Amino acid sequence: MKQSTYPLELLLGMKYYASDAEGIGGQLRVDPADFIVEEIPLIKKGGSSGPYLICRLTKTNWELQHAIKEIAKRLGISHRRIGWAGTKDRNAVTRQLISIYNITGDQVSEVRLKDITLEPVGQSNEALSLGDLLGNRFDIMIRDCQPADLDTRVHATSETVCQAVPNYFGLQRFGATRPVTHLVGEWILRGDYEKAVMTYVGLAFPGEPDHVRSVRTAFSETRDIQAALFDLPPQMSYERAMLHYLYTHPDDYQGALHELPPKLLSMFVSAFQSYIFNCALSQRFDDGGSLTEPRAGDRLIFANGRTDTVTGTNSNTVSIHIRRGRCSIALFMPGKEQYETKSDGELATQSLLADFEITARDFERASAFVRTKFDGAWRPVALRTDIESSVIQNDVRLKFSLPPGHYATTVCREFMKADPVRMV
Repeated sequence: MKQSTYPLELLLGMKYYASDAEGIGGQLRVDPADFIVEEIPLIKKGGSSGPYLICRLTKTNWELQHAIKEIAKRLGISHRRIGWAGTKDRNAVTRQLISIYNITGDQVSEVRLKDITLEPVGQSNEALSLGDLLGNRFDIMIRDCQPADLDTRVHATSETVCQAVPNYFGLQRFGATRPVTHLVGEWILRGDYEKAVMTYVGLAFPGEPDHVRSVRTAFSETRDIQAALFDLPPQMSYERAMLHYLYTHPDDYQGALHELPPKLLSMFVSAFQSYIFNCALSQRFDDGGSLTEPRAGDRLIFANGRTDTVTGTNSNTVSIHIRRGRCSIALFMPGKEQYETKSDGELATQSLLADFEITARDFERASAFVRTKFDGAWRPVALRTDIESSVIQNDVRLKFSLPPGHYATTVCREFMKADPVRMV
């Protein structure tokens, strides 16, 4: 394995690459059309009629939450009436299904938004919710790669990706330009809603425009809500919504957080879970563990969701199952669900939570606050997929599919081994 040298990756727990091959460098998303994502939907559920209109949403260079709010505004409805199965990339061309409650196809046809199209495809008696998809197909161009032995490096890394790479949560999970979502989630879990708001509104990052960074820094230092509202750009609607609330409800930081869309609020806690997973996975490699060689006590997850435990007597059989793709070694993403700690990975997770002074009860309280279940879940430590790759002069094209919750940038990262800001 090869270690990352990039501070941002290390900060987010992504310490290793599976391949020792030199990276191809390059740049993702030179143009949104260089990153195409198409959702693979579940077999239609809920019948062919019902109050939910199912639409195919195609968008270019739109963050999903903002796109949903703008669509709702054009329809004259609450954004809470719109559901979706997966959150897609912003700087990309994405196609996915959304459900809209009690709206007709004729009403949808009147929606006019730049770089957004909505196509009604059916009705359902159930709303779409996160996870209601089989996966995503990707068609990605990596531009301006390092030309020396490019074909050789692409081929070597493609073979590694087919076998196994670390199933890290990618940078988008934490915020591509401003990776703070897990930090906000930490404060929500610790019950410090004031620090959660101040982190979301007031913590500046180098990748932001100078003006925005100065406004965030000034607000963090002065707590002058009126000045921040005057200076923040109109497109920063979430920060402005929280500040407007605080202006009329001083010190009600819980209420300010509830000004955010529920799914965005839940993503903060989910991002903290993801951060803990990344760190625990890297700890496995620090301790000499691998993605595909099981150790006694390791948990296994099968395609149907069933879990099992590696023992001294079944480890050889388990190794065969892993190589054939029947199961994967898994780590637990912590939540309010109690589980028996067996493996070194689970001990690492418990140690990380202890460092943050966060317990299962904190997840239970956050679940009530956010109105989302945070039971905890098993996640495979390895990502593997068949890659269709081609080299076009100094550009590399990758085509592949991934299950829900797996990140295309994690695949691209293995090829590029570049500064993560070149992937956003």
